Amino acid sequence: MAAVSVTSSHERELLAAAREGDEGAFVKLTAPHRRSLHLHCYRILGSLDDSDDALQETMLRAWRGLGGFEPRAPMAGWLYRIATNVSLRMAEQRGRHTSAAVDARLQPYPDRLLEELPSAQRGPHAEVEAQEDVGLAFVAAMQLLPPKQRAVLVLRDVIGWSAREVAEHLEDSVPAVNSALQRARERLERERAKGTLARVHAPAGGGAEAAVMRRFQEAWAAVDIEGIVALLAGDALLTMPPDPARFSGAREIAEFFATQPMEGRLDRIPLVPARANGQPALAAYADEAGEGVFRPYGVMVFAIAGDRITGITGFPRQPQLYPELGLPLELAR
Repeated sequence: MAAVSVTSSHERELLAAAREGDEGAFVKLTAPHRRSLHLHCYRILGSLDDSDDALQETMLRAWRGLGGFEPRAPMAGWLYRIATNVSLRMAEQRGRHTSAAVDARLQPYPDRLLEELPSAQRGPHAEVEAQEDVGLAFVAAMQLLPPKQRAVLVLRDVIGWSAREVAEHLEDSVPAVNSALQRARERLERERAKGTLARVHAPAGGGAEAAVMRRFQEAWAAVDIEGIVALLAGDALLTMPPDPARFSGAREIAEFFATQPMEGRLDRIPLVPARANGQPALAAYADEAGEGVFRPYGVMVFAIAGDRITGITGFPRQPQLYPELGLPLELAR
């Protein structure tokens, strides 16, 4: 995380105006940090919708508490502290008030939002699209950790805070933070290795990812189930949060595609390419009412290892994701 203090004359002017009640000045002052903060909340919460709410609450608290901000301190650090507290509270409340599966609120993070990260704010996030700390396997596994362990891991391993900084922020001891970090790392690696919720994306180079996705779309449009099987790894996994159903293995996944989506009429479900979490995705549309208009049916995010599809995470019936992915809500016939 870049330690950017409010030092320029322009920033000092914006801060002074914001403290006098100028909301426009506050928006300009915090604008360079908002996308990074949104991604930070997403890593802890795993939900795009919840991250929107967390960012909104973070900005509200920052606006109300602006009088307590020390201009010589890093603005980013102050905002990250607020965002972490907000996300922790939301994660803890979510855990108390739901009996759903741990990945029930998991949603993809559109790459178009990652592209909005200001280069000056990236720091350890440089080339973030290609890094594992935003991949679905990482974010899904994070949801299996207790909220405090999530915060410690993100602040230490992703944001780059020291153990002392994290301890001060969480009002804990350095040994306790180090212990939480070790437990979080170990659990995260176990879950990612097992691929409990989503597989790690690690395609071969040389355009292999694009080739696999092109072949999948061709097989889908032709309702070529055997062609889809040929693209799937033997131990591939299909999950569809919030539905608890899991389909393991190429044959089981193929049987699902052959019978479930529109009763297996895949040719009636056009696919549009997209990207999320640094991974290839396909947005499905369907004309279920027979009106000649195709509407959102579900989004699939793919994990590829080498030249095989190892995981598909489906997000059915979430039309709100389509505009976030830069896609229309309707397709004409």
